Amino acid sequence: MHLIEELAALRNPMPARGTVTPEDCYDDACEQVQEQRKEDAFALEAASDGLQTDPLLLTLDDLRAQRERVDAAVRVLLAYGREFHGGRPYGLEELGRRAGYSTSGVRTAYGEEEIRQVAEQLGRQANRPRKDTARSGR
Repeated sequence: MHLIEELAALRNPMPARGTVTPEDCYDDACEQVQEQRKEDAFALEAASDGLQTDPLLLTLDDLRAQRERVDAAVRVLLAYGREFHGGRPYGLEELGRRAGYSTSGVRTAYGEEEIRQVAEQLGRQANRPRKDTARSGR
């Protein structure tokens, strides 16, 4: 297998038998993964050639960027849950458990930057003034 095909296979693993419901859709799921592998390999080869960058390093850069986008989205949702949701904010413990943070981690995960972003996207201000401004955003 060629390096780029191997990277595409690692990014798009085949489903294990018994993990696709209903079971008679297993072959279709495998076909979809094969198609995604081909698309990823094509895109990775084009990017690698165009940027003259090692495909593995390019893949790692891409995954890091995805992780950073997901982390930013989680921070925005935590700000929403604590500062904008209804008359009463979500509890720190529940948000922490769902987001993979400690209770104190939720408190410091977002700051003024994320609050401003939520306010801008929703077109309204937070429900209550922010008491803790220890973190001024990222």
